[in-house]
Parts: sequence; C-alpha cells; structure tokens
Amino acid sequence: MTTMDALLDRSRRLAAPRAVAIAGIALGVLAVWLALPPWTVGTLGIPIAVGFLAAAAGIYALTRDERRLGWWAVGIAIAGTAGAVWLEGRDEQTLNAIFSTGLIAAMLRFATPLAFAAIGGVFSERSGVVNIGLEGMMLSGAFFGIWATVWSGSWVIGILMAMAFGGLFALVHAFFSIHLRTDQIVSGFAINFLALGLTGYLFRSIYGTQGTPSDVARIPDVRLPEFLRDIPYFGAIFGQLNLMIWLMFALLITAWLVLFKTPVGLRLRSVGEHPRAADTVGINVYAVRYAAVVASGMLAALGGAYLSIGFGGAFNENMTQGRGFIALAAVILGKWSPLGAFGATLLFGFGFAISIPLQREADISANLLSTLPYVLTLIALVG
Repeated sequence: MTTMDALLDRSRRLAAPRAVAIAGIALGVLAVWLALPPWTVGTLGIPIAVGFLAAAAGIYALTRDERRLGWWAVGIAIAGTAGAVWLEGRDEQTLNAIFSTGLIAAMLRFATPLAFAAIGGVFSERSGVVNIGLEGMMLSGAFFGIWATVWSGSWVIGILMAMAFGGLFALVHAFFSIHLRTDQIVSGFAINFLALGLTGYLFRSIYGTQGTPSDVARIPDVRLPEFLRDIPYFGAIFGQLNLMIWLMFALLITAWLVLFKTPVGLRLRSVGEHPRAADTVGINVYAVRYAAVVASGMLAALGGAYLSIGFGGAFNENMTQGRGFIALAAVILGKWSPLGAFGATLLFGFGFAISIPLQREADISANLLSTLPYVLTLIALVG
C-alpha cells in the first residue's frame, strides 16, 4: 500500500459516522469546559461555535445510521452549550467556588460506595446471575457495620460484620436464584425489601428515637506525606482521603486482573457465557456462581459500611437511598467491566458532588439538585 493509499484509508476511518459522533461528544464537553476556570473565555461566541460543531457532528452521524452515539453527541452539544451560556452569567469567584479541586475529592467520596457495589455486581453478572439485591446488601452493610462498631468499639469489626451480613443476604439470593431457579429480578427485590424492613425494625428497636451514638469509631483517613500534599492539585485531591477510597482503588485493579488475567476469571466468565460448555470441562457451575454472588454481596456491604462508619458516622433508615440501583446502572453502562463500571460511578458521583456547591453558590433548589444523580442514571441507561 502506498503512502497516498494509507492516507486515504485513514481519512475514510476518521470520516466514519462513529468517529464523527465521538468527536461531536468531545466538542460538546469542550464547549462547557471553555467556560470553566481557568480557561474562562471572554465571549460566548467561542463555546456556542464549538457547541454548534458538536451538534453538526451528531446530526451527521444520525443521518448515517449511527443513532446511539449520534444522539449522545447532539444531547451533549445542547447541554454543553446551555451550560456555557449559564456559566458566562456567573462571576469568576462563584465559578472558582463551585469548580475547585474539592469537587474532584467529593466526587471520589460519593463514587466510592457505588464503586464497591458496582464491582460486586460485575462479578455476579459475569457469572450469569443478575443481582438486583445490591441495594439491600448495601443497606445491610451500613446498618450491621455501625451496629458492630458500636458494641465492639472497632471499625475493623464493623467492616467484617458488614461483609458477613452482606454475604448472608447474597447467599439467600443465590440459593433462590441458582438452586430453586426463581426469577432473579423477583428474588433481588425480595432481598431489598427484606433488608429495608429488617434494618428499619432493628434500628428502631435498638436505638429508638436517639439514633446511633455520635462517638462511634470511624474508618480513618489516610494522610499522605507532606511532599506529596504540597504537589499542586494532586495534594488538594488525594492528600487526605478515607482509607476506604484507597481500598476501592486497590479493589478496582485487583478485580480487573482477576477477571481478565487469571484462570479464576476465565472460569467465572465461562460459567456466565456458556455454562454447559463449562460444565463439560469439569467446572462446577453452581459453586462458581455461589461464590460470585456471595462476593458481590460482601463488596456491596463494604460500600454500605463506608456510608455509615466512613462517610457519615451515623445510620438512618433507608440511608442508601437507591445507591444500589445506581451501582447496577453503572454495571450496565460500564459494559460489565470493573474499569467501565468505575468510570460510570465517577459520573454518578460527580452528580452527587456538584449538587452541593451549586446549591450553596448558585442558589438552585436543593430538591431539584437532589434529583441530578438519578436523572444522570436514567440518561445513561436510555443512551
């Protein structure tokens, strides 16, 4: 192939509808980024022009049957342009207060419980079992984690107890789904209702109207050495994060390696994709599925424990507030991959994090902003 032929082939690939749609998505993000500090441009013309190019790229892709990414490009172009117009009407001090390094740190804090549950959901679904019960397993981890921490005085005991009860709820779901072959969706919702009722009853019976003690032991923060904290931006974001956030990073890497680079992960994926073929080569399909579902419950419970004894230091009824379902959406959006699911949890975590400074600095209704993470979930699933 000559140089000219190679150039023509590359230009054809760049002009493909999928590539154009991806470029449109990037331009839509760039439109709003140009209105953010420190890039804040002095005129609206540039972000609007970039947004117009993004929309044009999306329409081009739509006319050539690249509908999914094409609609994403058009939607992000509209949202990015509207965001840029709104941001241009704000003073620089307000923008700096909203879009700061603290926003990234808050995003990680809000994404962590979602990431634990989502990675657990990846293991369960890769084995062939849909775990709708992630919400209930998170809630059980939140309650039993703080309950064990109160009577033992140790957050380590709290984490272990949370994992034990999360695994127990998952074992019930596994028994009904795998052995009794009940509908996995129905079984998962039953687990959610069971956890909601049980934790609510025990919370009122044990703590009454006083609530959990205020002096409960908390999962500690990890404070990096001073020379790392002094690094611009990095130190402000990672200088002092909760131990569970660092464990989540370690879990993310470990989960990806186990799932895609080890014989254990190969067996797990084979059981989910071709259970009969796996059985013919001697893999115990039931055992692998049980292990995967129980592991998913334990990981989801870790996310719940982080909410009660790492993030908030207290327990309230139904304190997970649908985070298990958001984690399930992250699994789907992330294409059943630990890294993809983590990326999705960052998106949803950003939705939680941005609502706080927007309410404080931009005087937007708290009730409206509280819907933002769930709206993002719906948009991600529809897209």
